[in-house]
Amino acid sequence: MLTLGAATISKVTDLDPFVLPVDLLFPGRSLDNLRGEADVLAPDHVDFDGANILLGLHSFVLQVGGLNILIDSCVGELKPRPRRGDWNERQDTGYLKRLAQCGLTPEDVDVVMCTHLHADHVGWNTRLENGRWVPTFPNARYVIGRKELVHWQEQERVSPGEHNHGAYADSVLPLVEAGLVEPVDDGFSLAKGLEIVPLDGHSPGQIGLELVHGPQERALFCGDAIHSPVQVFRPEWSSCFCFDPARAADVRRGLLQRSAEEGLLLLPAHLRGCCGLRAKPEGARYRPEFT
Repeated sequence: MLTLGAATISKVTDLDPFVLPVDLLFPGRSLDNLRGEADVLAPDHVDFDGANILLGLHSFVLQVGGLNILIDSCVGELKPRPRRGDWNERQDTGYLKRLAQCGLTPEDVDVVMCTHLHADHVGWNTRLENGRWVPTFPNARYVIGRKELVHWQEQERVSPGEHNHGAYADSVLPLVEAGLVEPVDDGFSLAKGLEIVPLDGHSPGQIGLELVHGPQERALFCGDAIHSPVQVFRPEWSSCFCFDPARAADVRRGLLQRSAEEGLLLLPAHLRGCCGLRAKPEGARYRPEFT
């Protein structure tokens, strides 16, 4: 758990490790020229011998100003994801028990913020009850970037269930139908010191949540703008899952620059072994410092 001013930040793990071959996640890239960074990247983030990137899948719980905010809801349970065996029809994962270790029941969550709507970020939005997908967090407002929501609604209209592992149908649409979704625009404030910022590139309308508690106390929940600390060393490496790889790289460079200049704490959605990182200048590049 981290403390930032009056805020506390906790991780709720859904799946760890989430293993992806480097040539799948970062097509055309090799780990060979990163072996000099093995002291930072191994063993938590890179398996050099197996040529794999090691990610985690977790939610953040942000508790501040009387609000309980869940940021990204991972893969979920019983979701049909046949293209990924480690996501498909999962049961008894213990996710809600780990949420309880933060002192929260699903009913205690006030806001679920989805940085974007990929299947590994929305799964716990809903759970299966009596054959129906119902909101897991029934008292929450589900905050989603308006641009992101419109994109996936259009994809669903054109080819229902054929994109994004079918996640819109089982993990987003039930919330829309229940009237729990709050589409937001860039610059929207959840509360004082909690501002939505645009991070599009990885997805068409990815958003982040910036927590501000004074000039020296800032953190940014940045979703998949950074997948791995590998990208701190190589910010030009965008993932195969990025909607606009060039834009994603530009956004990542901007975040690393802000972190280096302002001390901004970056809280990516897939970082293992710690909560976040700051970028420290090292010549013309950056080096991650984990928190």
